[in-house]
Amino acid sequence: MYKMILFDVDGVFLSEERCFDTTALTVWEMLNASHFLGLSPESFTVSPDDEMIKRIRQEVFQQDRILDWLKTRGVNSNWDMAYMIFSAQLLFILKKIAEQKPQVAQQFLQGEINAHSLQALKKLLQNHNLSFSPQFDQFISLFHGREEIDKHELLVYWNQLAEEWFGVKVQVFSRNSALWELGRSVFQEWYLGDELYKQVEQKIPYSSGKKGFLSQEIPLADPRQIQDVLKQLKEKGITLGIGTGRTELETVVPLTELGFYSCFDSNRVVTASQVVAAESAHPAHAPLGKPEPFTYIKGYLGRDQSDETCLSLSLPIQDGSEVLIVGDSVADLIAARKMGCHFAATLTGLTGQAARSKFEELGADYILNDVTEILQIVSGDLASR
Repeated sequence: MYKMILFDVDGVFLSEERCFDTTALTVWEMLNASHFLGLSPESFTVSPDDEMIKRIRQEVFQQDRILDWLKTRGVNSNWDMAYMIFSAQLLFILKKIAEQKPQVAQQFLQGEINAHSLQALKKLLQNHNLSFSPQFDQFISLFHGREEIDKHELLVYWNQLAEEWFGVKVQVFSRNSALWELGRSVFQEWYLGDELYKQVEQKIPYSSGKKGFLSQEIPLADPRQIQDVLKQLKEKGITLGIGTGRTELETVVPLTELGFYSCFDSNRVVTASQVVAAESAHPAHAPLGKPEPFTYIKGYLGRDQSDETCLSLSLPIQDGSEVLIVGDSVADLIAARKMGCHFAATLTGLTGQAARSKFEELGADYILNDVTEILQIVSGDLASR
């Protein structure tokens, strides 16, 4: 009998589609809007319709091939995805500039990459009449010979590639760099919308007029059925928690609206807000997002426990067989394995039923068509694989 169940949110309770749309819009804005690189300012709008969003996502993610490639390598954060995909296109641009002015490309890479430096690069492209069309289809090929690269290496890989291409030591590409933070901010603008962004981030948006996607979340099963399942688990004395790459606000608001949030122990709800704070306080341990187990460790021990206690916990945990982690991604499975916990995969993530073979190959303890089937595990009707 499990005494604790810790759930991911995206791909388990809520569809990831809007988050992926937001990631694509973030990359698209940073490339095309006049307040950034301005490659195609006339195409930029803060109010794209659904058909336009679909086209942008298909282009940026190459019909989701890039998205699937990143997720299978443990990249579970939409902020990380936006940073990585944009960075690749930025390097392609600099490579084109270097054909004529190698010193300009080298100099650009020696400073912080932020909105101001991107605008300066835009002016340089205009002054030298250089045009550039994004090469999203070349993203995966940049890792030729490095197909087994893990998440930690991925997040700093652009430093290595830039040194190979431009012959200078580069340190500007990393998690929590100025460029990563810029992508995070633009993502938050799209996802939260203007007013909520100003309230939460205490900053003025780079572009005004975005309505936000937070209120457009899509549950992955009948909300009443999910709510009933969670209540039954709670009635059995099982502690329910959350470990998600969403921020606190992005977790609490939709789960409350759907009637789920009250079923969880608030001391066991851990979000990206707590993870980012821990990374800031303990930079030597960063990154701490999945597939690192910190998110779930803090949920297991409780939010009232210090980050130091969570970071120093000996793994695997002694009672791992009494803790079940439920997620839709390889990153969740890796985190569960590091903790020594059991893992249930839901087939409601990006690739749906097609993910079954991957989870079978990786040895997931359970594979569920959707989260409501978790009652079969608790009742003993679904045996561990």
